[in-house]
Amino acid sequence: MHFDFSLELLLRLVLACLFGGVIGLEREVHGRPAGFRTHLLVSLGACLFVLTSIQFYYQYGSLGSGGPSGVDPGRVAAQVVTGIGFLGAGAIIRDRASIRGLTTAACLWVAAALGVACGVGLYAMATVVTLIALMSLLLLKKVESRLQRDTYVSLKVWSNDLKGQQKKFEELIAANQMQVVTVNLEKDVDKQQATYEFYIKFSTRELASSLVDDLAAVAGVRKVRVE
Repeated sequence: MHFDFSLELLLRLVLACLFGGVIGLEREVHGRPAGFRTHLLVSLGACLFVLTSIQFYYQYGSLGSGGPSGVDPGRVAAQVVTGIGFLGAGAIIRDRASIRGLTTAACLWVAAALGVACGVGLYAMATVVTLIALMSLLLLKKVESRLQRDTYVSLKVWSNDLKGQQKKFEELIAANQMQVVTVNLEKDVDKQQATYEFYIKFSTRELASSLVDDLAAVAGVRKVRVE
C-alpha cells in the first residue's frame, strides 16, 4: 500500500498551520519574540516530520504489507518532542532577577504537539487542545492578574564598611514586610567599602520604593539599587 500525497495529507498540513498559527497569534499580540510565524512553522514542521515518518513505514516497514518490520514511525514523533526543547529554551530570557518566556516556550511545545496530532489525523483532539490552550492564554491571564503573588527582586546597597551595617539593612527589610532569601557580600578593603546584594521576596510593589528611601537614609550608605 503506497502513501501518496492526497487531499487528506494537505488537510493535515493546513490544520497544523492553522492551529499553531492561532496560538502564535496570541503571543504575537503580546509582543513576544516567538509569535505567529514561529508557532505556525513549528506546528507545520512537526506535522511534516510525522507524515514523513509514516511514509517511511509504508515504504520500508510492514504496514499493511506483511513484509519485514524494521521501521518505527513513533521514533520521529519522539524526536520532535526532544528537539522542540532547544527552540523553547531559546524563547526563555533571564531579565535580571526575573525569567521571561516560559509561557512562550510552553506554547511552542504545544504547537509541536498539535503538528504531530494533525500529522496522524487526530483532528478532533487537535481542535480541543487548541481551544483549551487559547482559553488558558486569554482567560486565565485575567484570573492571574487578580491574584496576590509574591515578587522577587535583587537589592544592591553600596556602603562604607561599618560594623553592624548588614544587620541594619536586614532589620529595615523585615520592617518593610519583606523576606531575605539570599545575601551576597563583597568588601573593598583598600577603600573600606562594602557591597551588599540581597535577593528578597515581597507581595506588593509599592513597598520597594519605601525600602529604598529607608536604606538611603542609613549612615554610610552611598547608593541603593533595586533590579
